[in-house]
Amino acid sequence: MTGSGRGPGEAEGTLPPASSGAEAPVLELRGLYKSFGAVQALGGVDLVVPPGQVTALVGDNGAGKTVMIKTISGIWPPDAGTILWKGHEVRVHSPREAAALGITTVYQDLALCDNLDIVQNMFLGHEATTFGVLDEVTMEITARRTLESLAVTTIRSIRQPVASLSGGQRQTVAVARAVMAKSELVILDEPTAALGVAQTAMVLELVRRLAARGVTVLMVSHNLNDVFAVADRIAIARLGLVVAAGPASEFNTRLAVEYMTTGRSEHFSAGPAGELRA
Repeated sequence: MTGSGRGPGEAEGTLPPASSGAEAPVLELRGLYKSFGAVQALGGVDLVVPPGQVTALVGDNGAGKTVMIKTISGIWPPDAGTILWKGHEVRVHSPREAAALGITTVYQDLALCDNLDIVQNMFLGHEATTFGVLDEVTMEITARRTLESLAVTTIRSIRQPVASLSGGQRQTVAVARAVMAKSELVILDEPTAALGVAQTAMVLELVRRLAARGVTVLMVSHNLNDVFAVADRIAIARLGLVVAAGPASEFNTRLAVEYMTTGRSEHFSAGPAGELRA
């Protein structure tokens, strides 16, 4: 199947996970549709995101990757289909509701304030207070411990302005903010875009550390070198569908490009939810 099957409908309630295995997926999309006027952005997407792994969502421009993650994040409601969180059907109407479930999305712009320092950015909107006064000590200690837990060593001071940070360091702060919020699924939108070699290596190592901590990562990327460097699982999007998915070990660059450009392969077919099979 190429991801074109519809989900089990729009009825409220609890649904069993479609995927077999010892652990239910953290996130599962079944037959997700989304249109903007006459333009169909998602045409029945099926996607499985297993717990504690790095799943890479790859595809060319216009494949539907951004629409997918914005639908998961509560920015755009799907027109049809089902979103399951830990095996239960959910309706996510806003980023706040997504965050309450444990889903945090780090977009390309990172949503950081350049005029604020690292601590202020990490606590922006949920500052620690004592008797109505900002608890700077608690915030500094928490921010420092979070960065240390991710083995971040390149930041000179947690009180330096975000404007003074490199691209890789800024990405680190945005991810650390998600970790501090105890997110169970972190969605990274093109985390290495426009970064140099050293900064890219820093961010990819950060992705590995997230997975090592048991955090599930959904990484959207068009850079196949980065994908194969960190992904446990790969899902390939094309024209609003997931056309292939499976363990990263079952893919190579040639096969991935083949699915990205044509939606099929001469050597493999795609089963339910795009799963590869010979």
